[in-house]
Amino acid sequence: MKTTVFTGAATAIITPMNERGIDYDTFGRLIDWQIEEGIDAIVVAGTTGEGPTLDDAEHKAVLKYAVERIAGRVPMIAGTGSNDTAYSVELTKFACDIGADAMLMVTPYYNKATQAGLVKCFEAAADASDKPIILYNVPSRTGCNIAPETCRILSQHPMICGIKEASGNLSQVAKIASLVDEDFAIYSGNDDQIVPIMSLGGKGVISVLSNLMPKVTSEICHSYLRGENDKSRRLQLRYLELIDALFCEINPIPVKAAMAKMGWGENLLRLPLTQMEEKNAEKLYRLMEEAELI
Repeated sequence: MKTTVFTGAATAIITPMNERGIDYDTFGRLIDWQIEEGIDAIVVAGTTGEGPTLDDAEHKAVLKYAVERIAGRVPMIAGTGSNDTAYSVELTKFACDIGADAMLMVTPYYNKATQAGLVKCFEAAADASDKPIILYNVPSRTGCNIAPETCRILSQHPMICGIKEASGNLSQVAKIASLVDEDFAIYSGNDDQIVPIMSLGGKGVISVLSNLMPKVTSEICHSYLRGENDKSRRLQLRYLELIDALFCEINPIPVKAAMAKMGWGENLLRLPLTQMEEKNAEKLYRLMEEAELI
């Protein structure tokens, strides 16, 4: 049996920044609040955490800080994917050494690997890991899709335990679910598809929305798992417009603006990401007011 890293909602947490670099004071408080609100796991230095623009020292420091701050209260999942397989292997080894509970590994972006290349890339990292690895499929950002049959092959590796599916293609998710064993976890990578993917056997979500609303996002998942399907569906639909607003510009531009508005640090991102356009921000803030977040 494979290890299930978490069931429910994991926050793909932002990395708060200020003019000096990483804002560790805000980051630590945010981690504590997420756990107090009932989140099931925390993903650090993924896409939402601006992992691609953290330099090597920052990336490792953020992972180490998060492991120490979380202190085993919930699983800490380290973002260790890269377009450079050797660097992914190095980061994965480092994350294992410092006590991360699992890895989230995105498909190598820009290179546009073949399916055979994806198998070799992920297997290289998995062979170097003593902790479970969750694949991350987001072809709209990487230019590369993990095909269902490739997922089936990778699922046979003892250290590859699941996939964050953010292709947006429910037919693909269904195909994956039909090919892998039941102990291989499928997580929604899109907040607007939590319930549909759970209806196909998914075990939860790796979420952007939960930065703002950890309790609600976790409840969408756990109400479904309890068999309260109508409640889960209603919550999903109730916040659909807010979810859409969080993705009206490329993630994490909107969520960084939203979290700053809620008092979680400054609205700072690293180039090539820039601050949210004013007209989009106005709509986002209106929806946050309606949700009583601000």
